[in-house]
Amino acid sequence: MIQQRIYFNSRDKLIRIDIQKIVYFEGDGNYTYIVTANKQKVCLTINLAHTEDALASQLGDNAKQFMRIGKRFIVNMKYIYQVDIQKQVLMLSDCEHFLFQLPVSKEALKAVKDLVIQTRI
Repeated sequence: MIQQRIYFNSRDKLIRIDIQKIVYFEGDGNYTYIVTANKQKVCLTINLAHTEDALASQLGDNAKQFMRIGKRFIVNMKYIYQVDIQKQVLMLSDCEHFLFQLPVSKEALKAVKDLVIQTRI
């Protein structure tokens, strides 16, 4: 399998990252944080909408493995471990090295649950 990488270029730095290592993106105003499988958190100086555009333009069909959830998150769907609508938590894990819990609205979680059931990802 060929590793596919995405590039983020800003005035001061270039970030090149294997998309399989990205667990999720978290938006915070004009910044986006990339959280990786080895628990690194990298700050980008672009907002989440621009991050979403970069995924679509650079990855083509592979961008479908990433899903925008609400205003704050874009998640790698292959790491979705548990959707807890009652507690309003989305858990992302590789079932071995990490477990991230993201606070997500009930409406967004219902959409995630339906999509996961539909696509069987």
